[in-house]
Amino acid sequence: MKKTILLVDDSMPMLFLLEAVLGKEYAIVTAQDGLVAMSWLMNGNKPDLIVTDLQMPNIDGWELLNYISGSYLFQDTPVLVLSGFYKENTGDLHLKCPNVREVIQKPFDPTKLMQKIGYLLSGTLSVSA
Repeated sequence: MKKTILLVDDSMPMLFLLEAVLGKEYAIVTAQDGLVAMSWLMNGNKPDLIVTDLQMPNIDGWELLNYISGSYLFQDTPVLVLSGFYKENTGDLHLKCPNVREVIQKPFDPTKLMQKIGYLLSGTLSVSA
């Protein structure tokens, strides 16, 4: 059975790219903002990994991270932040949201992303430096 990744990004081209890159190995669920993602999560769904952008309409990635970190149901769900924010703005995200295990800055190398996701889902990658 494939592991499930929830992809959250307001950019349709980015969602298509991520789905194309990750869809061969993982079951993919997409959400165009934090509101859609939270609705999916509140309906009893539990992904193995959440990959989220930070800047989105309605409920942004910061609010989504607050929801995830405050929920007992998702305390063990790792999050990979994929953002255009510079590292200086996201460097302490793992302190604000313990679920954040990795921050990758856009644009990104799809091969490196696949590798990081593989490590995260195997439990061998901890908080990024």
